[in-house]
Formats: sequence, C-alpha cells, structure tokens
Amino acid sequence: MSAAFAILLAVASGALISGAAFYLVFFSARKNEEARRLRDKEELRGLLELAEQKFETERVRQQAELDERRRSVENAVGKLSEQLKIYEQLMKSFEGERREKYGSLEKTLKDAAETTGRLAQSTESLRALLDNSRARGQWGERMADDILRASGLQENVQYLKNRVQDTVATRPDFTFLLPDDHKLHMDVKFPLDNYLRMVNAQADEERARFKNEFLKDVKARIKEIQKRDYINPNEQTLDYVLLFIPNEQVYGFVHESCPGLIDEALAQKVVLCSPFTLYAVLAVIRQSFDNFHFAQATQEVLKLISTFSAAYERFKDRFADLGDKLAKLEDLYHDISGKSFKQLDSAIAKIEKVRHGQMDEDEPALPQEKPSSLPLPLRPGKP
Repeated sequence: MSAAFAILLAVASGALISGAAFYLVFFSARKNEEARRLRDKEELRGLLELAEQKFETERVRQQAELDERRRSVENAVGKLSEQLKIYEQLMKSFEGERREKYGSLEKTLKDAAETTGRLAQSTESLRALLDNSRARGQWGERMADDILRASGLQENVQYLKNRVQDTVATRPDFTFLLPDDHKLHMDVKFPLDNYLRMVNAQADEERARFKNEFLKDVKARIKEIQKRDYINPNEQTLDYVLLFIPNEQVYGFVHESCPGLIDEALAQKVVLCSPFTLYAVLAVIRQSFDNFHFAQATQEVLKLISTFSAAYERFKDRFADLGDKLAKLEDLYHDISGKSFKQLDSAIAKIEKVRHGQMDEDEPALPQEKPSSLPLPLRPGKP
C-alpha cells in the first residue's frame, strides 16, 4: 500500500508539477502573444495611418488630375459639339445641294436622252440624205451657203448661186464676184457613194476595193469640172475653179489616202477645199487678186510718173528758152528806153521850139531812126 501510494503520490506530484509548468509556459506564451499582437496592432495602425495619408495624398492628386481631365474632356466635348454642329450644317447643305444636283442631273439625263433620240433621228435622216445623190448636192449647197453667210458674205453682192453664165450654157453652183468684174466659180457636187460603201463595208477586201473606187471617182470629178467651161476668159473668170468637199472627214481621208491628189488637182487648175478651209481659200484668192491689181496699178503709176518726168523735163527746157528770150527782150527794152526815148524827147523839144518860133537856123535836123520790127512800149510815166 505504501509503495503504491508512494507511486501514486509521485505520479500526482509529477502531474501537478507538469501542470504548473504547463501553466507557466502557457501563460508566458500568452503574454508574449498578447504583447506581439499589441505590437503588431500598433504597427498595423501606423501602417494604416501612413496608408491613409498616402491614400489621401493620392486621392487629392487623382482628384486634381481627374478635374483637369474632366475640364479637358469638357473642352474637347465642347469643340466636338461645335464641329458636330458645323458638320451637321454641312450635311444639311450637302443634302440640299445633292437634291438640287440630283434634280439637275436627272433633268440633264432626261435632256441627254431626248437629245440622243433627236440625234439618232438626225443620223438616220443624214444617212438617208447621203444615200441620195441629188439630196447630197442640195446638202452641199446648203452647207456652203451657211459657211459663206457666217463669213459675212452676202448673196447677190459677193456671190451668186446657180446662175447660168453669159457666154456659155453651164451653171456653176456658186460664182464669187471679184473686183473689175472678174469671177471665180465653185462646184459643190462631190462623189460619196463609194466612200459610204467603204465606211459600211465589213470585210477588209471590200473596204480596199471601195476605197480605190472612191479615189477614182474623185479624179474623174476633177477632170469633169475642166470640161464645164468654169474657166472662161470671155466671162473674165480666174484661171482656176474651186471644188467643195462638204465633209471634213472626207477631206482628211483624201489628204491621207492620196496626198498627191491635191497637187494633181492644182495642176489641172482645180482647188479642193473643205468647210473649214473654204473661207480661208476665198480670202487668199481675194488677197492675191487684190495684190495682182495693186501691182498692175503700181506699174501704171510708175508709167505715169515716167511720162510726167519727161513732160517736166521738156517744160523746164521750154521755160529756160523763154527765160533767155525774156532776157533778150529786156535788153532791147532798156536799149529803146535809154536811147530812143531820149532822141524822141529831144525831137519833141525842138518841135515845141519850132511851134513857138524859137527854132535856130544853126540847129541840125532831126535824125532819121531806123524803124524797128518790134512795137515800141510806152515809156513809163508818159501817156
């Protein structure tokens, strides 16, 4: 019992000591933990205060930056609003202009469609016109007449139409009236049948064939004009005639396809002209004609000046001869007035003495003068 009790007491004492030691250790650790917690709390409070200060500083800075950005955004938004208003006005203006232009474009397209329709009708009419040789001649006359009127020339004043010549029965399409009753004839009939066939041909072979036929027709037309007495000295015409080609494209094609044809026509005294060159050709012809007459008038003036110079030389010779004769007559006059009048005065004085009985017997008789063949002039101052 005592041993067990002793063991039990020893165990209880050990447990008590262990509990006291555990309590002391636990209490000490708790005290340390509380102190650490207090310290951590104080540090955390300090950190929180520091963080709060930094947050406040950052908040103030961020608020200032935010205010600055807000003002910048407000300014930008204000400018953007003004720009939007300007753009809105521009859009309204563009919309109004678009409507106006769209209406104008619609009207233009409508007019263009109508014009195209009329052009198509005119093209068909022109094609039908060109297919008729007689109508082509009338069309050429009308075009030439319009060009002459646009150039300021007047019918029956500067030119005549379809007027039969006085000495032959041919009838030129146009007759241009030049100075000194001279004339220049023009024919507007031009072969276009093979040219139209060439233009409408599909194959190259046909096109080449019609081209050669067309150039042959032009050459034949040039030769035909020579036989129509359009160059007629009895009518006082110039020594060449005009052949009007009433289409610039055809005129250019002739130049391009057969350049020597123009010179060949000129060699046969036929001048080819187009609508654009007609008035220029007439102006050159008129100027050349005027220059020719001016040269003739100049030669005539020179002849008159030469005749006048010869007459003037003869006049000077005769006038000099007259001067010589007048000088001799003046000498004779002075001789008569110096000698004859003195002798006459002396004779009259003696006659007066005789008449009054004062004649001396010793005075000689009056000398007998030799009669002069010239009549004696009166003495100045005496009746």
